[in-house]
Amino acid sequence: MTEELPAAFAAIREDFLALTVADRLQLLLEFANGLPPLPAEYADRPELLEPVPECQSPIAFFTALEESGDGAPGERRVRFFASAPPGAPTSRGFAGILAEGIDGLTPAQVEAVPSDYPLTLGLAEAVSPLRLRGMTALLARTKRQVAERVAAL
Repeated sequence: MTEELPAAFAAIREDFLALTVADRLQLLLEFANGLPPLPAEYADRPELLEPVPECQSPIAFFTALEESGDGAPGERRVRFFASAPPGAPTSRGFAGILAEGIDGLTPAQVEAVPSDYPLTLGLAEAVSPLRLRGMTALLARTKRQVAERVAAL
């Protein structure tokens, strides 16, 4: 299934699966620490962010479609922004994974990410099923939001 994944998602999964369970948690923390801050236009307008109530910690996100910088007419790229409190490293880590994996993809590539992707990272032994459900919900909501943005064009 790796060949169907966008390259960033495939690389993230390979990184997780190459590690022990304890080291997977450490990598998840690295993604939490690497979650980019919200741009000011979103940080100052929290109503633009969609909450993800399925997550155990408060997390919210926003996607945007931007024109591709490669000159392809009409080609849009997805931007992914998320906010999670510093005291919620698992949720921040999941958001960081999605930020790295999704940001810059086309809408079609985002849609092609398997809905069960979070379950393929080998984290089931490291985090609770509720936390994995939260990441799965974050991915599902992201895909829905991207589809809605495309439909609104």
